[in-house]
Amino acid sequence: MGVGVLILASLLGPVVAPYSPTSQEFAHILEGPSASHWLGTDELGRDEFTRVLYASRVDLLIGVIGVAVPLVIGTGIGLVAGFVGGWVDAVVGRVIDVFTAFPFFVLVIAIVAMLGPGLRNLYLAIFIVGWVAYARIVRGETLSVKRREYVLAARTLGYSAPRVVVRHILPNVVVPALVFGTSDVVLNIVIGSSVGFFGLGVQPPDAEWGSMIGAGRNFVDTAPWLALAPGIAIVTTGLVFSLLGDGVADYVRGVERGA
Repeated sequence: MGVGVLILASLLGPVVAPYSPTSQEFAHILEGPSASHWLGTDELGRDEFTRVLYASRVDLLIGVIGVAVPLVIGTGIGLVAGFVGGWVDAVVGRVIDVFTAFPFFVLVIAIVAMLGPGLRNLYLAIFIVGWVAYARIVRGETLSVKRREYVLAARTLGYSAPRVVVRHILPNVVVPALVFGTSDVVLNIVIGSSVGFFGLGVQPPDAEWGSMIGAGRNFVDTAPWLALAPGIAIVTTGLVFSLLGDGVADYVRGVERGA
């Protein structure tokens, strides 16, 4: 329910937002919350409520796309490594070890700093680092599943390796990765906001929650709503997706116990 509301709000942002997110009204600089500006205005007279709505589209996309692409890449690599084994699995395992030796946040920040600020480079950084967690999960599950009777029977019957992987292994190993992905959305949103806070993410005048907090920190004493509104948006979104992840995990555990 909560995720649906967030998605609906982001999609309908241009429809329900009363102002343009980039239009500057210097006659209304740093006005407090009112009937005409529900969350006040920023240092350039832009409506804060409008910018929070528009920023939700950017941050939700960072969260979802930042999970979808690494999920596909990591699942493919983990499947191949776990099924083929041997030197392929050893190489993939060492690469995973190298990536996991460094905090995810530090690696993303370092890559964005090297590539330069911008949303495209933020996506690239998340893709480069994010696949590792999914590859580790799927690889471990594949090593276990490929020894089960139904997989051994399929290989004994002469089924091709791609068919065994796609038809018999993939459906049984991808669920844990999907469960992890629902929670990983939160991490990606926080990463995107953090990078934006440091000025390395979405660039002005486009709205993004982290960059809005970064700009609003200079006015905490005189206009606290500038940092408070996007901060509450981040916390609310994180809570909603965390609850979704817990719900999906509980459902999967219930199905497994029933089976």
